Amino acid sequence: MCYNDLMMDNSTQSPQLKTETKKKPSVKSKIQRIRAKALSSYYGNPIRDMKLICVTGTSGKATVAHFVHEILRAAGQHVAVLASDNPIRTSTLHKFLSEAWKAGSSYVVVTAPAESLENNVFYGLPVHTAVLTNYMPASLSTPSAEDFAASESTLFKMNPEVVVLNEDDANFGFFSKFTGRTDTLTYGTTRSSTLRIDGAKLYKKGTEANLSLGSSRFSVASFLIGEPIVSYMACAAAVATALHVANDVIAEGIANYNPEGVE
Repeated sequence: MCYNDLMMDNSTQSPQLKTETKKKPSVKSKIQRIRAKALSSYYGNPIRDMKLICVTGTSGKATVAHFVHEILRAAGQHVAVLASDNPIRTSTLHKFLSEAWKAGSSYVVVTAPAESLENNVFYGLPVHTAVLTNYMPASLSTPSAEDFAASESTLFKMNPEVVVLNEDDANFGFFSKFTGRTDTLTYGTTRSSTLRIDGAKLYKKGTEANLSLGSSRFSVASFLIGEPIVSYMACAAAVATALHVANDVIAEGIANYNPEGVE
């Protein structure tokens, strides 16, 4: 089960995030929360029987979501994905969760754009795994550093079981305060990363990366091209590691993701 709305991933140098400031929920925010709870109740609260994986960040959300989707499929799990770099509506999300539950899904992978988090689209949902790809403002429409920080905090304060963070991100010092209830993993090229990127090769028709997790080393490869894909593959691998998926299955799942038009 797959909902697609893919866009090009862009990246530029990002400014330092400002300290989050607390503010009381507005009337609009309260109404949005009531709507989210009402829709959950209307559809019978299907998320209670599934594990919700939310992927946020300014770029790469959809790609990482699809990688995780394919990895879980390769692991024999029933999984649904709702992947978009555009804002997701509350009604769309809850309808998707209902359909995923009816299809017998045990996992749902959903992208969580900052605007959707700010609008309380995910309010009241139990987040199993919260994932952050990066903070890289790519256009004038990208939220400011301060607004982005506040929006992302909304997700990571929903008491997720697992948190996965990008240690290579320029603003990792800010996001490093986010932790999961049972596990917190990082990925990147730094030696302290839980899942480390040891090297990569970029080809005309694909991308390959060498990863290590403690003393365990393995390689992953994708039909997608470009340096950012290395980070996205590592991110998906870190998520799968937290879900106790074997390395060879991770590699199989990442290789299986072949978007329409990629040969």
